[in-house]
Amino acid sequence: MSPLASLLMLLLLWGSACAGVWGSPAGTGAGQQPQSPQRFPVSRYRSYQLRVQEVVTVQEGLCVSIPCTFSHPWMGWVRSDPAHGYWFREQTDVLTGAPVATNNPERKVEEGTRGRFQLLGDPKDGSCSLLVRDARRQDAANYFFQVERGNIVKYNYKEHMVTLRVTDLMQKPGIYVPETLEPGRPATLLCVFPGDPEGCPSPTFSWTGVALSSQGAAPRNYISFSVLPVTPRPQDHKAWLTCGVELKNGVSSSNKVQLRVAHAPKDLIISFSLTNTSVRRLLGKDSRVDVKKGQFLRLLCAADGHPPPTLSWVLSDRVLSWSPPSGPRSLILELPQVGPKDAGRYTCRSENRLGSQQRWLDLSVHYPPENLSVMVSPANRTAMENFTNGMALPVLAGQSLCLICVADSRPPATLSWDWGKLPLNLSQSSDPGVLELPRVQKEDEGEVTCRARNSLGSQHVTLHLSVLYPPELLGPSCSWEAEGLRCNCSARARPVPSLLWWVGDRLVEGNSSNIPVTVTSISEGPWANSSLTLHEQLSLDLGLHCEARNDHGLHRVTVLQLPGSPEPGGGSVLAAALGAGLTALLGLCSCLIFLMVKTCRTKTARPAAGGPRGRSVSSDTSRGHQWKSQPGRPPDASPLAVVTSPPAVASSHLEEDQELHYASLVFRGLKPQEPQDQEDTSTNEYSEIKIWGLKPQEPQDQEDTSTNEYSEIKAH
Repeated sequence: MSPLASLLMLLLLWGSACAGVWGSPAGTGAGQQPQSPQRFPVSRYRSYQLRVQEVVTVQEGLCVSIPCTFSHPWMGWVRSDPAHGYWFREQTDVLTGAPVATNNPERKVEEGTRGRFQLLGDPKDGSCSLLVRDARRQDAANYFFQVERGNIVKYNYKEHMVTLRVTDLMQKPGIYVPETLEPGRPATLLCVFPGDPEGCPSPTFSWTGVALSSQGAAPRNYISFSVLPVTPRPQDHKAWLTCGVELKNGVSSSNKVQLRVAHAPKDLIISFSLTNTSVRRLLGKDSRVDVKKGQFLRLLCAADGHPPPTLSWVLSDRVLSWSPPSGPRSLILELPQVGPKDAGRYTCRSENRLGSQQRWLDLSVHYPPENLSVMVSPANRTAMENFTNGMALPVLAGQSLCLICVADSRPPATLSWDWGKLPLNLSQSSDPGVLELPRVQKEDEGEVTCRARNSLGSQHVTLHLSVLYPPELLGPSCSWEAEGLRCNCSARARPVPSLLWWVGDRLVEGNSSNIPVTVTSISEGPWANSSLTLHEQLSLDLGLHCEARNDHGLHRVTVLQLPGSPEPGGGSVLAAALGAGLTALLGLCSCLIFLMVKTCRTKTARPAAGGPRGRSVSSDTSRGHQWKSQPGRPPDASPLAVVTSPPAVASSHLEEDQELHYASLVFRGLKPQEPQDQEDTSTNEYSEIKIWGLKPQEPQDQEDTSTNEYSEIKAH
């Protein structure tokens, strides 16, 4: 053999060895293992390479493209030699079995994959990409690629198999609808089914829905999408529209969308809950909710509208909360502790650009009476005054008074009045909360109580009615005592009066001890008492007066007035007139005594010489004389008394033949009269003359007609 022939033989043996470096030589079968790489240089093993995704998943009925590239040694072929590629299922004999896809027109493919599996690209350029159309369940398997080119390159890449998995059809068509459909305005709806428009077959599209019942235009279908023209109506709002696709093997899929047709807010509802849980109670139209003070309350408002409406809660034209258009379709208002101020009408308003809608509920908060007070309207005031529990209510005697009891409560409280501890019957009054006193008297002073009650509790307010009135002088009197002439003066008034004494034209105030006059005054409650003691002999011009005064008036009374004594603020003319009147009265009394006295024969006891002349205010006329004045005397009244003293009897043994004549003269003032007005201090007066004879003696025989007698003369 020539050296050239030996060289060619070595090259052929080397080429055959290289064909089994990275895979199985063509025609060796699936089970044959590659020859040991130790027999060949490592650089030759890398000449056969393939790059492909190991696991590919496709949904049933859809198509999938599997990208793939490969390389092989540059020997045994020229650029013009064709390159054939084959894709086989695992366990398929590459010499006798049929591939699932190939670019060799002389090689038949499997019947089940014909037309569905396609080798994409040209193996001459190193492309081994595979397209699978209309994937079926039986297509799930492992696949490998084989390349043939020239006389040497025949190789399969079993070490780089591709696993194809087929799952259920999950892909749904996508429906594209404008966000807002205007009623009566045409719009276009689009249904798209994703896929490879070049390599995959187009599905069949269909549209169904109530909104299509009045549509005249038919949909237009394309390879991977469908176009539907519509003219929405108001009633199409929230109507469902369905787009369906059907693939060649009968597998189908569909999707639906709810139409949003623009409209004004509608279907507004209000619900509430008395706890912070999700339990709610729906309210009817324009309802009322009753809750107790301090309870939890949650109000919810929801409405339908497109574009989404703005919701708001309003209380008495005051916005409490609101939601933006992009927010939730409901609005919650929470009142953690409901109070009386939360009561009122709550309105939920729903508004968008096409209109508005609103509903309301009345919230009534129930609670026991509180903030109880009495409004007082005195007769001489136009504005009412507010009085609370325990306050004093001063009012002038004779005035009218109106008391109005006011309380906050729900349900409304029942009002009643108590005077002291006794309830008042106001059945004649149309309003039990109003107490009217047409003319307040001193006897009305005391506590008045208003009571408010309802089913949840009660409350009361008590006022002290303090009746104010001018001074009233009661029974001034005088008596002789060891210290001298003592006169007492008492007055009642509210506020308590101050008592003043006038001795002649001299004013004696307060508790004082000015010789020869001593004044002592005390007061308790509405009463004021004062006593004046004169430590000197009475003069014929003595005048003694008592005066009581407070903020509401003045009352003056003459306690003792002798002839010639001036009145406080008076002149000498008045005193002279009073003296003349007293003189005339004394003359008249003397004549009457002389005419009326009869003699009585008795034994006369001798009077003790130098006997004292008593001056006592005792009712025993033999002991002295008494002066007493009543309230209401005017300062210019006539003299109250002239003091005279009869001789005292020294012995009780009287002689029968001696006649004894004596008389006692007493002048008294009027009995107490009703008090007049505040400034009027004048009173009427009268005088009384009493004439006594001797005490009656023992009766004598029937023929003896001589008796001791006495007579009484009263002058008015």
